[in-house]
Amino acid sequence: MCGIVGYTGPRNALDVIIDGLKRLEYRGYDSSGLVVIDGGRFVRYRSPGKIENLVSKVKESPVESHIGIGHTRWATHGRPTEENAHPHMVDGVAVVHNGIVENYLKLKEELKKEGVSFSSETDTEVLAHLIARKFEKADSLEEAVIEALKAVKGSYAIAVISTREPDKIIGARKECPLVVGIGEGEAILSSDIPAILNITRRAIFLDDGEVAVVTGSALRVVDSEGREVEKPARTIDWSPVMAEKGGYRHFMQKEIFEQPRAITDTFRGLLLEEEGDVFLNDFNIELSTVDRLYIVACGTSWHAGLVGKFLFEDLARIPTEVDLASEFRYRSPLVSERSLVIAISQSGETADTLSAVREAKKRGAQIVAITNVIESSLARESLWTFYTHAGPEIGVASTKAFTTQLVALFLLSLHTGRARAVIDRDRGMELIGELLTIPSKVEEALDREPTIKRIAKKYAGYRNFLYLARGINYPIALEGALKLKEISYIHAEGYPAGEMKHGPIALIDENMPVVVLAPKDRHYPKILANMEEVRAREGRLICVVDGDNTEAVEKAEDIIKIPRTIEQLMPIVMVIPLQLLAYHIAVLKGTDVDQPRNLAKSVTVE
Repeated sequence: MCGIVGYTGPRNALDVIIDGLKRLEYRGYDSSGLVVIDGGRFVRYRSPGKIENLVSKVKESPVESHIGIGHTRWATHGRPTEENAHPHMVDGVAVVHNGIVENYLKLKEELKKEGVSFSSETDTEVLAHLIARKFEKADSLEEAVIEALKAVKGSYAIAVISTREPDKIIGARKECPLVVGIGEGEAILSSDIPAILNITRRAIFLDDGEVAVVTGSALRVVDSEGREVEKPARTIDWSPVMAEKGGYRHFMQKEIFEQPRAITDTFRGLLLEEEGDVFLNDFNIELSTVDRLYIVACGTSWHAGLVGKFLFEDLARIPTEVDLASEFRYRSPLVSERSLVIAISQSGETADTLSAVREAKKRGAQIVAITNVIESSLARESLWTFYTHAGPEIGVASTKAFTTQLVALFLLSLHTGRARAVIDRDRGMELIGELLTIPSKVEEALDREPTIKRIAKKYAGYRNFLYLARGINYPIALEGALKLKEISYIHAEGYPAGEMKHGPIALIDENMPVVVLAPKDRHYPKILANMEEVRAREGRLICVVDGDNTEAVEKAEDIIKIPRTIEQLMPIVMVIPLQLLAYHIAVLKGTDVDQPRNLAKSVTVE
């Protein structure tokens, strides 16, 4: 979950690497560093804390160089100190690394017995020593990296340079992403697409076990035995401006307001309106043979999966289980050849989700992925992939990736319902017709921002929040609470409203804001009763309603009105005010909205 950047070409490598690291800071930001080759020697800069600390060090003693590697770190082994920051250098070899070397203690002890001394607490320094020792006997840096990695167990994406071959960067990956952008007489390696967009939009995506040998004028890819591999370049359809703030105060705010466009892009070209069905290109899974569906995901994607359970059981009448990916493979799930597993991950690199998928594949299940990143590890592990089209999501707290996942799940459940003859053509047409209205309804919900800012100001000083909902909106209560926790550091819990009497009601008093999601659906009378129970204990009621829900309006202290839609699509609209509420409370509290403490965007280690 760290970020890697490497550059070789005519530009000043310091400038390119720093720019790339800033674009990857969402992947980890407790320390950073870079090293360049200048006049046949390494020049290294490292610093704990944010990238700006590193920038200050570079400004104190800049150099002109045309090759280098950099890293922004989310600590797994070793404290976030300068000594533990990457790059690590040993005998003319420098390494940056994303992932975990699972057998690093064993390797470290073996190296110590050979007289090697260590200067950090990290597992990555072991890689630097291994490569340096292999390079003593190898014919090339490429060969040294390949041989050293044969001793490594775990996950990695690495970039390596050496003063002995000062025109070359070696990149390698296993279970962690690594992209090589190909420019005119230059190349850039990165953990993620945003870092390459100012250089090029042509890229290759390394597969597990592959090694890239990169110079400014050439790119060669080999497998773990050194055999050449043909890798076609892909064109990235994200423009550089898509990864910029575009005038918004924070990336998260920009991404919240990009949701109407992202939702439209996700269903664009897929709707067969006259047939009441969905076009899924190359989808070759025989849905009539599936007798159980499993959804696996983590964090916000898990909340999307919970909504998916309601959708699949309602629209396709197929039993559906939703698992936290981190727990799935440890409970001996009853997965078989007749099971379909839907794995959800914005980045497509979430380690727990990938592990769950591999476990399900061992048991014979078919895998469908929902992800936002082309050529991601999850996409490659899956039989078929639904790509959301959210574009780059830089803010650590997910927003537009979540709503596009909900759209993907709606479309998949609709298609499954049609394939299993649960939904007829007319019903399919009705559902598609309502989906087409959702972007404008999300726009309308976003127009409530002034009201939400006022409510945020009123409640920003409270230390605990409770979120309540019923039915398909219960996962949205969980998501609203998670957003508040992630970016404002306020304790918040989401509950099914019917469970309030089974414990949480003990917490409610005049110091407890309670956010209630109260669309006028079949659960509405029950939600009204729950609101009365909150009022009786002097809880501070904030209510999100659709249309003119007079009864709910009369009971609540503060009201946020959103447009009305059908029950199956209400979560997409309902989550918008909760995202904005969390965002504006965090701004008022002065927290780091885009990079909240202790979190990283892409969790690529277990």
